[in-house]
Amino acid sequence: MSDLSDLKEIAGDAAEANAEAGAAVETVQVETMPLREQEIDDQGRAYATGRRKDAVARVWLKPGKGKVTVNGRDQEVYFARPTLRLVIAQPFEVSERTGQYDVICTVKGGGLSGQAGAVKHGISQALTKYEPALRGVVKAAGFLTRDSRAVERKKYGRAKARKSFQFSKR
Repeated sequence: MSDLSDLKEIAGDAAEANAEAGAAVETVQVETMPLREQEIDDQGRAYATGRRKDAVARVWLKPGKGKVTVNGRDQEVYFARPTLRLVIAQPFEVSERTGQYDVICTVKGGGLSGQAGAVKHGISQALTKYEPALRGVVKAAGFLTRDSRAVERKKYGRAKARKSFQFSKR
């Protein structure tokens, strides 16, 4: 028994012995993780909160034509930089749902970059609440995890968080 072929022969002999004895061969089914329930309000929207740096976004997602409204303005007006609009579109691209949902959100706090990240986080959360089957895809892309990186606070006796004042020898 120094070879894998010997093991195959032994396994084959054991299978024949079980068949002769009348033993029923069981098939093992792998259970997939149970899906979460769909969370939709009375108006057919999914709600979620997204956070990034100091920004907090409240996001409502409903079926539509792909229109994104941020603080009552269109996304092209609010997020003028194309990179920020790309950040917002990432959850839809990963889940292959581009142009299928309308997004209405309000954002407070932080700068534009943090707000775009907060909207992205909120869209991802709302998308998984509307379609629980997409949770694995969105989670694998890392969009459901809140990015906890924030600006480090300024320390006393220093110019910024870590930068010192210019050193003077005399």
